[in-house]
Amino acid sequence: MVELEIRAATPADAEDVLTFWKESAKGTSVSDDVNGVTRLVERDPEALILAVADGRIVGSVIAGWDGWRASLYRLAVLPSHRRRGVSTVLLRAAEERFAALGGRRVDAMVLEENETGRLVWTAAGYERQDQWRRWVKPLTD
Repeated sequence: MVELEIRAATPADAEDVLTFWKESAKGTSVSDDVNGVTRLVERDPEALILAVADGRIVGSVIAGWDGWRASLYRLAVLPSHRRRGVSTVLLRAAEERFAALGGRRVDAMVLEENETGRLVWTAAGYERQDQWRRWVKPLTD
C-alpha cells in the first residue's frame, strides 16, 4: 500500500478536491463548485475525508452524519492509485467516525451504472438494498 495521510479537508482544499473529482469520481453533483465544497467543510469539518500521498489528493469520501443517518458519498480513488488499499483506509476512517458519533448503520450512494463502484462496495461488506429508490427534487435551477 502507498504511504497515505488521512485527514479532513479544509476550505483551502476545495479547488483541489474539485479537480480530483473530475479525474476520479463518477457522476456529478449540484454542489460541485468551490462554494458547495466549502459549505460542506464549514458545516461539518470532519465530513470530507481525504487520502493524500506526496502532497496530492489520491482519494476521498464524504462521511455525512445528520445525527440520525450515517451516509457515504463520493468514494473515489485516483485511477493511478486504485487497487492499493486507498478505499479500504478511507472507509475505515469514515466508519470509525460514524461509530464514535453513535451511528448504527451506514448507507452508501452508488451510481447504478458504476460497475467498479459496486464491486468495491461489495468487497467492503456493503449490500445492495433493492427495495429502496432515491427520490430527488432540485431546490435550484
